[in-house]
Amino acid sequence: MRYGIVVSNMGVYSDPREVVRLARAAEDAGWDGFFVWDHLGFVWDTPSSDPWVILSAVAACTERIRIGTDVTPLARRRPHIVANTLATLDILSEGRVTFGAGLGGVPREFAAFGDTGDAKERATMLDEGLAVLDRLMSGEKVTHHSEHYTVEGVTLAPLPVQRPRVPVWIGGEAKPALRRAARWDGWLASATPLDGSIRMSKSPERIAEMVSEIQRHQTSDTPFDVALDGYTEPGDATGPSAYEEAGATWWLESIHSRRGTVQEMLERVEAGPQTNNSQRNTSPGGESEPLFGPTSPSEKLGKA
Repeated sequence: MRYGIVVSNMGVYSDPREVVRLARAAEDAGWDGFFVWDHLGFVWDTPSSDPWVILSAVAACTERIRIGTDVTPLARRRPHIVANTLATLDILSEGRVTFGAGLGGVPREFAAFGDTGDAKERATMLDEGLAVLDRLMSGEKVTHHSEHYTVEGVTLAPLPVQRPRVPVWIGGEAKPALRRAARWDGWLASATPLDGSIRMSKSPERIAEMVSEIQRHQTSDTPFDVALDGYTEPGDATGPSAYEEAGATWWLESIHSRRGTVQEMLERVEAGPQTNNSQRNTSPGGESEPLFGPTSPSEKLGKA
């Protein structure tokens, strides 16, 4: 199992300097990854920052940890712009980016700007957008015509360091989301409550059931990750271990303003990950040893 941090981009963490400070501490303390929410919190009068600007700063001040969003509602972004952003960030980080994508669980983040709040339409846009992203990052000359997106003979340049493209992890827990995850590189599993209370809301048994559902729909044995958010205190290695047995390959320690002060959260990050593993690979990118897989797809206090 790998261990990372997932941090809010809202409230006190809308200050990118605070998030960068956490990222530096995370790398120094031996965490393997650093992920950032992608919410438009200002829509409901909560300050929020741009996760891509934050991740660029994180990439520039770290050397080893894997970085990414958790998760980006692709339907409120243009896929060709995201492809260019991911390629640029992957070059800046020297191949350490993972793209977390999902439906988006806060309809107002769409509707407030005249975009569709309909979940089914956003699901179609997500699948079409991922297809565009996939083809552009492959380096091929892309011509694409679908209901929501058109590409006329375009080749992306420069390309990401990672080939054939940046890994894509899918968020969501409904059956369509799990089926979508089975088509891509990983699943971002949420096991913490929507209300931000500091407890686990899904048992290892429930996570195992959902992992099994993903496995049912997989068609290849390409490596696949399951990244689970959660809460631990320094010295606690038992909680992550139970979820590892359920199929998780990553534990993402959840950091947000309802959990504690910025200083308390910095101290939690500095305490490092708690693991039962006697040896851990902390090579650049923090590559995990996935359990199964293929590739080539809530309003939660911090996950869209």
